[in-house]
Amino acid sequence: MRQKKEAMKRQASGWFVAACAGSLVLVIAAMAASQAVPKYQIKKLPLPDANGFVMLDYIAYDPAARRVWVPAGNTGRVDVIDTATDRMTAVEGFPVAEVELRGKPRKMGPSSVAVGDGVAYVGSRADSQVCVIDGNTLKKGECVAFSPGGKGMGAAPDGLIYIHATRELWGTSGAPPIGIAAAERSIKIFSANPPNHLSPAGKVPLQGSAEGYAVDNTHGRFYTNLEESGQTVAIDVKKREVVSTWRSCADPSGVAVDEKRGFVFVACSDHVIVLDSAHGGQVAGSVPIGEGVDNIDYSEENGLLYAAAAEAARLTIARIDDQGKPVSVTVVPTTKGTRSVVAGTGGAAYLIDPLNGNILKAEPVGR
Repeated sequence: MRQKKEAMKRQASGWFVAACAGSLVLVIAAMAASQAVPKYQIKKLPLPDANGFVMLDYIAYDPAARRVWVPAGNTGRVDVIDTATDRMTAVEGFPVAEVELRGKPRKMGPSSVAVGDGVAYVGSRADSQVCVIDGNTLKKGECVAFSPGGKGMGAAPDGLIYIHATRELWGTSGAPPIGIAAAERSIKIFSANPPNHLSPAGKVPLQGSAEGYAVDNTHGRFYTNLEESGQTVAIDVKKREVVSTWRSCADPSGVAVDEKRGFVFVACSDHVIVLDSAHGGQVAGSVPIGEGVDNIDYSEENGLLYAAAAEAARLTIARIDDQGKPVSVTVVPTTKGTRSVVAGTGGAAYLIDPLNGNILKAEPVGR
């Protein structure tokens, strides 16, 4: 009888362990499902009077006003999208000029934008100036020379980014991905204090042409790539000096950063690598994207990495784990030539579609 009772106890214990194990599997499965990247749908937002091709490069998202700023080069306008209604408002008055690009004249105009404190800063390849736009009235204000006019795309502003910690606007020049090296290998700095007035405030010398940018406001770091050497550098924004240099990949372009975990994402020709800034910039993971990746973005709000491939015609959205590896990935079909993406609010993202004169809005389905 005693042996029978012991056997029943062992059997009951086995059932209990099995039940707990089953529950644990269910819990883990539920957690994994909750971390999965949602499905997305694409909505076309035609730019006004586009009539086909529009020279698009950098765009920016303003989380405070929930707007997307779109410098639409050859139209001479900056189109501002209200993300709640998708309504567009045009800021006009930017010059358009023919600039030599790969031996051919191309119509250029406003091409880059950064969101500051209640203002936006717009750089133009037509006249190598940076202009201030009031965030409330959407009126164009004063402009300052980024470089002397007539020096070509190598001297014109490329990427612009606002540094909150120092109240400065930092800018890169040239167009390294298409073979136009920066005329001067440095980051140009403008004081933006007060926000509606820019004044030259120095430079950060570099060992190559800067391509792509991201700022970690939490730790005071600015990240960019050196096109010629295939390196990614970290710059202390207060000391204005390079503090880390890491080997990334051949032809690096876009950069994004996860401020909470210290990951730096670098776009390579057909994939994005994850550099761990806390461990000497070692490669922690990689996400395949497809050919033609350019500017990328990371959403701190949703913990998602966004990267678009122009040749592969797709948007890749990935969730990265604490070791820097992708744990959930979804791929959304786009159109040929679609590249450069910025993350919005609520999981939405916005991509440039220059060949068709559209902005593509990627929205989570069912939200």
